[in-house]
Amino acid sequence: MIVNTPPMGWNTWNTFGQNINEQLIRESVDTFIKLGLKDAGYQYFVIDDCWSEHERDPQTDEIVPSKTKFPNGMKAVADYVHENGLKFGMYSCAGVRTCANYPGSYNHEFLDAKTFARWGVDFLKYDYCLRAINGEAPYLYRRMGQALRQCGREILFSACNWGSEDVWSWIRTTGASMYRSTGDIFDNFESAKNIAISQLPKMCYSAPNCFNDMDMLTVGMFGKGNVGRDSTNTIDEYTVQFAAWCLWGSPLMLGCDLRKMTPEILKLVTNRDLIAINQDPLVAQPYCLEPHAMSAGWVPVARFLEGGDLALGLFNFSDNPRECSILLEWLGFPYDSKYRLEMRDLISGETTLSGRDDINGQVPPHSVRIFRCHPVPAC
Repeated sequence: MIVNTPPMGWNTWNTFGQNINEQLIRESVDTFIKLGLKDAGYQYFVIDDCWSEHERDPQTDEIVPSKTKFPNGMKAVADYVHENGLKFGMYSCAGVRTCANYPGSYNHEFLDAKTFARWGVDFLKYDYCLRAINGEAPYLYRRMGQALRQCGREILFSACNWGSEDVWSWIRTTGASMYRSTGDIFDNFESAKNIAISQLPKMCYSAPNCFNDMDMLTVGMFGKGNVGRDSTNTIDEYTVQFAAWCLWGSPLMLGCDLRKMTPEILKLVTNRDLIAINQDPLVAQPYCLEPHAMSAGWVPVARFLEGGDLALGLFNFSDNPRECSILLEWLGFPYDSKYRLEMRDLISGETTLSGRDDINGQVPPHSVRIFRCHPVPAC
């Protein structure tokens, strides 16, 4: 299937882990619609691991939904998601068992793909635990890629091998539309920061039909749930995470409890200006303007946008305020170009004009200033 911009949606794992059931899914779908997340562009509603019985059906060999958690079966859940105008996602694993020790799809790829298609699945997150043999990732992901191509339904293939085995060098051969490039995220600033920084050398490995997935967002969890380890996140720190995922071009998969989302978090994750950067149809590669700045704890990242604008993020990952200074020449505008930049702050909404040579801005610790910049003739 063709996927032109990074997928957007919600996944159960970060908050709920194994504590999922049909009632939770229905309540979360209702809240998803009520909060306006669908209107903001989020569309995939994904159930992660722990949804099935612990063993396959002895007669059909199919994976069976848990009769306790999903008494009406998985097609009924998919139908409810579809009735609300959303797309339905599920989880499996390239191993013999999943990461939580439920049946995996190893040697059952074609059977499972047809089962998922029959239920109405639109998105498959495919994990990488408990494989029979290490080092076979390209072959295992190609097998599921082919199975999905032959299942009779368009299903987005989300590969999740955590960035191991140089996944960026071969993942396009599998038909995956997105792929995990990192280890698991946890709900603390250090985890989000380390993931964002780790991807600076890999920004070239993301493009239409195969997007670099930096893992599901923890924005709005505030230490609650399955990955809420050592969390003391502030709204500024969550803003850094969301802005980085948007500017880096990662899929935006929310992971907080939608039923408890605060107004501040809702405003952040539905910020249409930030989402527009993530979903920009040019899908240009972001780039780090000054790699050596990281030694001082800040990272300037830019990205060309459709129509001649560009995005600019000044990320202060350090524990101290930083004076962030960049030359317009780094953005492609030397002094004799006779251009300046009209800069709209995508958080505050304020508009300022750059100097002829450079941009200077004070950024508080664990914060970001992110702009949409429009070139204008210098006076």
